[in-house]
Amino acid sequence: MHRTLPSLFLAALLATSASHAAPPALPHEQPALHALAGAPSEAELRATITKLVGFGTRHTLSDTKSDTRGIGAARRWVKARFEAISRDCGGCIEVATPSQAFSGKRIPVPTEVMDVVAIKRGKGDPDRVIVMTGHLDSRVSDVMNATSDAPGANDDASGVAALIEAARLLSTQDNDATLVFAALSGEEQGLYGGKVLADYAVAHGWRVEADLNNDIVGNSRGQNGVADGTTVRVFSEGTRSNETAAQANYRRYHGGEVDSPSRNVARYMAAIADAYLPDLQVRMVYRTDRYARGGDQVPFLEAGYPAVRVTEAHEDYTRQHQDLRIGQTDRDRGVHYGDTLDGIDFRYLARVTALNTLTMAALSRAPAPPAGIDIEGAVATDTTLTWHKVPGAAGYRVHWRNTTAPQWQHAYAVGDVDRAVLKDVVIDDWFFGVSSVSADGYESPVVFPGDAGSFARSPAPATSGAGH
Repeated sequence: MHRTLPSLFLAALLATSASHAAPPALPHEQPALHALAGAPSEAELRATITKLVGFGTRHTLSDTKSDTRGIGAARRWVKARFEAISRDCGGCIEVATPSQAFSGKRIPVPTEVMDVVAIKRGKGDPDRVIVMTGHLDSRVSDVMNATSDAPGANDDASGVAALIEAARLLSTQDNDATLVFAALSGEEQGLYGGKVLADYAVAHGWRVEADLNNDIVGNSRGQNGVADGTTVRVFSEGTRSNETAAQANYRRYHGGEVDSPSRNVARYMAAIADAYLPDLQVRMVYRTDRYARGGDQVPFLEAGYPAVRVTEAHEDYTRQHQDLRIGQTDRDRGVHYGDTLDGIDFRYLARVTALNTLTMAALSRAPAPPAGIDIEGAVATDTTLTWHKVPGAAGYRVHWRNTTAPQWQHAYAVGDVDRAVLKDVVIDDWFFGVSSVSADGYESPVVFPGDAGSFARSPAPATSGAGH
């Protein structure tokens, strides 16, 4: 992921604000992450999806009283599953059920939408939060049909199974930041569950560093017959959903269209896959979601939090939002419609689960991303980066890439400082960023300078000297 310039050039390239700084902290591969890479259990994933499918329908407007059918029974089972995981780790997980009542085009009368949320508090920086989400509700062809069987095996019992398995695996692991695993409701009726959790995060003062929304992650064969068990798509917005008009004007002139915090979380996930999952490739997609479609990451983005959508590489639309049936026309005769268990590739789902688990572990053990990054270098041959130090960082790295490059190409460790000068690297020709590194080698996502790249929920107006 990170290529460096020749060492002789680097020796003359960079000057820091303190020549007496400690030796630079460097990221390195982690044995603990290699161990987690193969840990997700296909049997656990299968058991979870089988149980969720067994509730018949999990439509948001379905029965909430029955113990065997409907969204209420499914929510209570997920809550009990989280509580069992917590018992196994000595009470390390808190379970919350935030809810709100909504009505709208797809909810004709006020209805309670409830999420089931497992929270594993961080030991060092508990207000910094890494979130993994999937939606519990399901549907058939008619989005208002709350009674017909809607198995929802892939959409989205697969995402819920992945986050429950990630919670099980990470319950016994150390985390400096808080980990949140949330089974959301109301997605098919209008992304209501995502709003419930985003509002809960705001109300509780969470500094959400990333929401990894897993929606449709269990199928490896597309409707067109393409089979691909080695690729997963990660969608990320290019510009922040909550940027102001002034911030947008600044960003249009100075850059940042492809460097939102969400986009750099996606790059982080791609780097994790490169380092620890040789049989899984992240395909970054420069969109908030699939064309004209949406997911529960959107309310997080609207609240100002970084968020991405994780989705299988090739979708089969005969298994999404479909009544259970067999095609009878000349066009589709014999086609089995419906989102059933036989459409899940559990090995593929286990690899996607591993990607999420590793990303959450790495983010939660790394320092927070650096804050207040500023950049200067107009009418100069050198580029100067400054930033605010963050707790837990033993050092920082500066990054740069061609403005047309999708990934960071060059990186250099600068030690425990808050300023770096890249000698003879002209600001006009590159994009730049800074990451923080812990003493034991965990690295944060890269942060692009200014409001466009800030991980803060509501960054302050830009003050960079780059436009002077």
